[in-house]
Amino acid sequence: MKRDLAVRRLDEPGRPVVVRLDGRDLELCDGGNLAAELLAAGIEPFRRTPVSGAPRNPFCMMGACFDCLVEIDGVTRQACMTEVAAGMTISRPGAVSETKND
Repeated sequence: MKRDLAVRRLDEPGRPVVVRLDGRDLELCDGGNLAAELLAAGIEPFRRTPVSGAPRNPFCMMGACFDCLVEIDGVTRQACMTEVAAGMTISRPGAVSETKND
């Protein structure tokens, strides 16, 4: 289920491509900002903190806060600094199992 967001696209979305998120297929827009595309798809939280387990989602969207860390093809990266590409394998740290769209 996609949420109504208080944002709009500045350009035309890319063609849909399939990525793998936590073992399941998900369609996102090719070339889109990964953090924005995941949020638009209703995916949250992105990770949990190691000490308290508190949920974290993208905050700054410019690479300063590290709240959007995900593992992409085996490498921990900031989702807000990554473009969507077909075939990406993404996992969320801390065994995050809930999403708003499940």
